[in-house]
Amino acid sequence: MSESPLILGLETSCDETAAAVVRGREVLSSVLASQVDVHARFGGVVPEVAARAHVEAIRSLTHRALRDAGVHPVDLDAVAATRGPGLAGALMVGFAYGKTLAWALGKTFLGVDHMEGHLFAPRLEYADYGPPAVVILASGGHSQIVHMRDWGDYETLGSTIDDAAGEAFDKLARFLGLGFPGGPAIDRESEGGDPKVVSFPRALADRPYDFSFSGLKTAVTTFVRRAHHEGSLPPMPDLCASVQEAIVDVLVAKTFNAVEAVGAPAVAGGGGVLANRRLRERLQAEAKRRGVTLFLPSPAMCTDNGAMIAAAASFRYERGERTAPDADIDSSMYLG
Repeated sequence: MSESPLILGLETSCDETAAAVVRGREVLSSVLASQVDVHARFGGVVPEVAARAHVEAIRSLTHRALRDAGVHPVDLDAVAATRGPGLAGALMVGFAYGKTLAWALGKTFLGVDHMEGHLFAPRLEYADYGPPAVVILASGGHSQIVHMRDWGDYETLGSTIDDAAGEAFDKLARFLGLGFPGGPAIDRESEGGDPKVVSFPRALADRPYDFSFSGLKTAVTTFVRRAHHEGSLPPMPDLCASVQEAIVDVLVAKTFNAVEAVGAPAVAGGGGVLANRRLRERLQAEAKRRGVTLFLPSPAMCTDNGAMIAAAASFRYERGERTAPDADIDSSMYLG
């Protein structure tokens, strides 16, 4: 363990400022400054507000991560920060701060793909996690299925053609008056609900790995308005359970379509949507039924965090990779 690089990871791709110190697979510290309350009154993330909040939080949060880990900055081997994808203004804060800190300390700097960070998150909690595997990555801005042939060797089999799963949760929760963020709100409200009360559409049945959730959004809003007008609106737990099941059904089915197609012995997941209670239950049941090993990070490790950025950076560092001093963010980075 002592031979593994000591990495400070910074994550500012959206609305969470995060910092962590990781050595190999060991998380020495992981801290987070959430902006949920800031954006809740707007019903979603406001990019300019997010960027300003990152500026206010990142310095003190970095110091806290180092203090909690018992690490002096000069002992670091590298500083890593999310390079993309994400909100440009938010990315610039963490990337510029990380690059400047690395320069001041005379340390290596590594810009990390945010989605690769999610792909590496299970590595911090499962000693036997590794390729080959099919990985479902689902968050507020991204939904994609990746065939991880080896560390650093990825093929994106499918992705969303419109709204991502987390985006669909957020938009539908806002429409239903449940607040922000939408995924946790719908998950909570669905407890005890019957997911069979309303049969919402499952799109792109003819495309085994791709996602589309905009049609679901339209179907739900149309149904609710008509049912409300007719006085036949089902109880909110039943409605939320039905919405959630439509999203979960598609994510699970397409993930295991990929497993069957490539013959992968393992499935992993990452991104905030993977913290969803029902999705985790369904993935576990299907993996067990098929005899496939499942590696799901803890809910805290599913959401954006600095530890996953440091974990991906550790792999890149050990391969001898470095990010050039004049490198910039890439808000549209695409894994694989």
